[in-house]
Amino acid sequence: MELLIQLFLGFLGIYTVIGVLFALYFFFKGAFALDPLIEESKWTVRLLLIPGAIGLWPLLLFKIINKSRTSL
Repeated sequence: MELLIQLFLGFLGIYTVIGVLFALYFFFKGAFALDPLIEESKWTVRLLLIPGAIGLWPLLLFKIINKSRTSL
């Protein structure tokens, strides 16, 4: 059981680290790819998106990739 908990916590740590790195990308460039109107908003609005980007990074990454494929 302890091994299972360690594996789960390791996965959760890796997921969070990737999420934080993605959130930094999303803060500076990724949000513009999904919504061009966010460029007109203040940086504090984009700052509010960071916790969601950390938790939902696979979904947001998938949306950014699909958006870039359809725009080509």
